[in-house]
Amino acid sequence: MNAPAVKEKEIDERYEKLFREAEAGGYHLNPDIPFTRNLVRGLLVNEKRFGYQACPCRLSVGKREEDLDIICPCDYRDPDLNDFGDCYCALYVSTAVLKGAEPVRSIPERRPPRSERRAAGEKESEKPPANLAYPVWRCRVCGYLCAMGNPPLTCPICKASKDRFERFL
Repeated sequence: MNAPAVKEKEIDERYEKLFREAEAGGYHLNPDIPFTRNLVRGLLVNEKRFGYQACPCRLSVGKREEDLDIICPCDYRDPDLNDFGDCYCALYVSTAVLKGAEPVRSIPERRPPRSERRAAGEKESEKPPANLAYPVWRCRVCGYLCAMGNPPLTCPICKASKDRFERFL
């Protein structure tokens, strides 16, 4: 299958948007601009192909509900940044990497196999404890918690969509 065409202007616009959002949220994009622009190209290709920004460094199933954990920014970004200084695809880097104090390096894949992800999804459907008036929802991207009947349409912190929330309690 041929990759959908992406124009340089689209890459410029998305790069600027990602850069602004990252910095506003306390994150940093990889300072290797040609490398980072290529990752942005991959995000745009996947968005055109699947309708969402699946990580360009992982194999997408092509079904949003099965790829929620790898929609950029993925569920593994923060643990990867904390443990290794960059995320799996190296789009996001720590301050130490940004300043050149640490190198970007290859890191292990955290994403569990598909069968384990399915089993975890089935466990999530359990009911909240009876003593809570509302279920507690957690944004899988930034960790924001809220207690209400349903998750918010958009995370007020990181702007992730409603389907990126999971029932926490």
